[in-house]
Amino acid sequence: MWQMRKYAAFAFAFGIAFSAIAQAPLAIYTDNLVNGFQDWGWGGARNFSNTSPTHSGNDSISAALTAWGALSLQHSDFNVTPYASLTFWADGGTGGGQQLQVYLSYAPNGATNGPAYSSLSALPAGAWQQYTVPLNSLMVAGVSNYNRVNIQITGSGTTNTFYVDDIQLVAAPAPALAHLGVDTTQTIRSADARWFGVNTATWDSYLGNSQTLPLLQQAGCLALRWPGGSTSDTYHWAASANRAGNANFYNLATNLGAQVFITVNYGSGSSNEAAAWVLSANKTNNCGFKYWEIGNECYGTWETDTNIPAHDPYTYAVRAAGYIAAMKAAYTNIPIRVGVVMVPGEDSNSNNAAHPVVNPRTGLTHYGWTPVMLATLKSLGVTPDFAIYHFYPEYTPTGVSPVPAADSDPLLLQVAGNPCPIIWTDWASAAASLRQQISDYIGPAGTNIELVCTENNSDSSSAMGRQLTSIVNGLYLADSACQLMKTEFNAYLWWDLRNGTNNTGSFDPTIYGWRTYGDEGLMNMINNVTGLYPMFYAEKLLQYFVRPGDTVLSATSDYMLLSGYAARKADGALTLLVINKDATTNFNAQISLSDFTPLSTATVRSYGIAQDDAVRTNNLTPGAQDIATNIVSVGAVFTNSFPPYSLTLFTFTPAPAQLSALLPQAGQFVLQLQGQPGTPYLIQNSPDLFTWTSVSTNLLAGSVLNITNTISPDSTQQFWRAVWQP
Repeated sequence: MWQMRKYAAFAFAFGIAFSAIAQAPLAIYTDNLVNGFQDWGWGGARNFSNTSPTHSGNDSISAALTAWGALSLQHSDFNVTPYASLTFWADGGTGGGQQLQVYLSYAPNGATNGPAYSSLSALPAGAWQQYTVPLNSLMVAGVSNYNRVNIQITGSGTTNTFYVDDIQLVAAPAPALAHLGVDTTQTIRSADARWFGVNTATWDSYLGNSQTLPLLQQAGCLALRWPGGSTSDTYHWAASANRAGNANFYNLATNLGAQVFITVNYGSGSSNEAAAWVLSANKTNNCGFKYWEIGNECYGTWETDTNIPAHDPYTYAVRAAGYIAAMKAAYTNIPIRVGVVMVPGEDSNSNNAAHPVVNPRTGLTHYGWTPVMLATLKSLGVTPDFAIYHFYPEYTPTGVSPVPAADSDPLLLQVAGNPCPIIWTDWASAAASLRQQISDYIGPAGTNIELVCTENNSDSSSAMGRQLTSIVNGLYLADSACQLMKTEFNAYLWWDLRNGTNNTGSFDPTIYGWRTYGDEGLMNMINNVTGLYPMFYAEKLLQYFVRPGDTVLSATSDYMLLSGYAARKADGALTLLVINKDATTNFNAQISLSDFTPLSTATVRSYGIAQDDAVRTNNLTPGAQDIATNIVSVGAVFTNSFPPYSLTLFTFTPAPAQLSALLPQAGQFVLQLQGQPGTPYLIQNSPDLFTWTSVSTNLLAGSVLNITNTISPDSTQQFWRAVWQP
């Protein structure tokens, strides 16, 4: 499989055309559970490291189950739409004769079961047989949150020990032609500068390096956060050991012109210390930092918290009220905004039962972090300015040997947009849960509380594996950011700039990539040489997709593994970002642009396997490792091919406007401008077709605009033209 991916990448890099091949399957068990699946079975002993017999490799699963016991393989919610069947190999052992059935479960903790498939032949004795179960016999229409695959022994056969190996979901055939659409009349929201952010950290000894600022500028970074995650709750900004780091950050942030989030010490600090920091940063050092967070992930037991009781939402709220008052009063010449940490779900992080609250809308009692914290703030007459949310879809346990294959490439690339309204793993569901809680527990005063995400990456563990430095994580960054842009979240900051390499996470063969280490940063510094990861280039590409002043549009795709996102630039140009989330398949798609007529050519920027492999092979050809740029022929409807694991960004220029003359009137000349709605055009005139003077700028609300111009009686001739204003 590895060699196939490598060969395909080489071929696409040189423009060789391939016909569609089968999409990548989703392995569940190879020599161990992979792609983040866990053992949630019941009804007897299960050994996932059985050495004999095996169908392939070194291990299989042995199951000594009583009737109706099951191998139950759990994963956080995922959508099985890209897959056609479940296959596995089974051996009935000494006696054989076991009768199995298969079903999928969904809803929280697999509480709801789909229909069972029981048309499997009895297991043979002492021999391996492959079983294939079509998913259309297991699925419930419209369900996108399956989370358990169950292989159950029934009471119809024997209950001898049996063996299972090589479990996988086989992909459905790729469509011959997918369809992507952009409707320029369907606007979602305006772009925010705080979407283009990254965390910086105290341990980054290269923060003041001369390369850091130009690299952040190259990546299009417009927002920074300091001093770095959980470190914030042990960080005393005024300590002599921290002065140099603060100075480096202040210099970097102000030279970049970044929007800045500062996280003050809640876990071991005080409101007076936080207020003094506001005064020092904004008065003494003239930094103008606007956004201030109270603590990091204070609901989590991993966070330093010297309060008694620790990690308590009531205590946090009482102290946060004091922080907000002190910090806002510290230096009023520069008004600041202060935020509090929140989590989706009214019962999430129920750390202390001493202060239950009743939801005034539902009448139900809750003990979770956010309801208790918000209700307490309201009782104190305090309304925070913004709600802070952090999200990591994966976690690799530390100190476990062998390291579990907790990461999953295909399922990671589902997370950002797969609706999960009960467990809030997608951005839209998380935003809805946070907003509902603000509305319920703060009331109308909470309308102006912003939602911001100041940390996101694929895996939150300190055990970092190959996925974190692969092209897959670059695709995740782009997909995650673009899905967030369709919600009310007003900030998105990646974790982080430089984090440090580590190889204690998962390097299972099912994880794509070639680096021998993990790293949560956008870049590294090894032997004083900067290395840029795929995430850096994904961030860099996003600046060409949408920027402050632009508008996010509605885009559609009829195929789950080919995502599309669209934006209208302030100058009227149109952008479309397409993400191919499959490891092996080249997808062909028809692209339709509604209510927009493009110029006959478009600029295409792309980044994918070919560019990342150029780093692996140390290809020093200029531009080989960077975003590729090409010009392609386009129309209002056209087709394009998208290579595996790739980002492709189209920038469409509006077709030229048409300018015609209507009936002249005395002293006036009426022009009719026909062009693209939402596009600015300059009307210019000239007496000789050589010297042109701009007369007016016109932003079309529709496709036609009549413009009346005064004609000087001294003018013998006058020429007019319409020019697009990029």
